[in-house]
Order: sequence, then C-alpha cells, then structure tokens
Amino acid sequence: MLQLAESGGGWVQPGGSLRLSCAASGHTFSIMSMSWVRQAPGADLEWISTIDNSGTVTWYSDSVKGRFTISRDNDKNTLYLQLNSLKTDDTAMYYCAESACRASSCYRRDELPGPGTQVTVSS
Repeated sequence: MLQLAESGGGWVQPGGSLRLSCAASGHTFSIMSMSWVRQAPGADLEWISTIDNSGTVTWYSDSVKGRFTISRDNDKNTLYLQLNSLKTDDTAMYYCAESACRASSCYRRDELPGPGTQVTVSS
C-alpha cells in the first residue's frame, strides 16, 4: 500500500482557489487509479474525484464538477487537485486515496493513510 501525504490546504475566501497535492511513496503509484475524498464537519466522507493510472480519464462528483480538476504526475509520484470557484460548502478535510472507487461508501476514515489537508472557505 502506498504511503500518502496531503498538503496545500488553507483558508480562502469564497470564489478563491487552492491547489492540493498528495505525495505518494512506493513503487505502485503509476499503476494505480487515485481518488480524492473529503469530510466536512459532522458529515461522512464524500467521494469527489478519481483519475486513472495514466491521467487520461477523470471522474467528478456533481458537487465539484466544473470547478475542481484532478491531475497527476507519475514521474513525481504526486496527485493534485485544483480547486477553483470555492464555496463555503467546500470547507472540509481533504484526503487522497489509492482507489478507483467512485462511491462515498467505499471509503472509511480509518483506512485512509494520510493525515489530510484542511480547506476552509469563508469570508
């Protein structure tokens, strides 16, 4: 299993942008689909995006489609999530996962290896 470490979160005003990174250690990053999930305060984990191993095919939840962009650099073993047009509802802890699953029910907090990165959107 990959070791994952998310970074890039912070505070931003509504309408602002952030770029999240997920650094992976291990030899299997380039052959694995990867995903981003998030957890808002008091809520369950929410799947938001997945990318295939080559970076060619991407999927998004309806809640972020058109605003967020997932990408990856297999040479750097790094996954990215560009967050644009941020809303207060995007406030959450964001996690990356070694997974192709595009359903929130696939994910459990105690099975996510990284610490997450906090995104706070407020004025």
